[in-house]
Amino acid sequence: MHLANAETAEVPQAKIVDYLLSLTHRDGRGKAIFFHAYGFSLDRWEELAIALRQHAVKNDITKEEVTPFGQRFVVEGKFLAVDGRTPNVRTVWFLDEGETYPRFVTAYPLEAEK
Repeated sequence: MHLANAETAEVPQAKIVDYLLSLTHRDGRGKAIFFHAYGFSLDRWEELAIALRQHAVKNDITKEEVTPFGQRFVVEGKFLAVDGRTPNVRTVWFLDEGETYPRFVTAYPLEAEK
């Protein structure tokens, strides 16, 4: 099953610029190194937002959790990077109670298949 309304999911600029692509963020630095290595950059942060949405559109939900505030979804699979490579990535999305469109929470690389 795919994430509903993934093509219009909320992916905030601050989440990408200040976290996923920030080489100075304490927790996001490792993720930034990963995404920069695949051609993503701060000056074209929108490319990562688009790729994250496409990842949710094209890959299946692997885990779903109901919380008091809404639903949390984990999506895993191939991720199309701007340089054309397709690493395995996990993205996490949240659908707030009463909302129709999911919002992006985080993303990180998965171990390569052996």
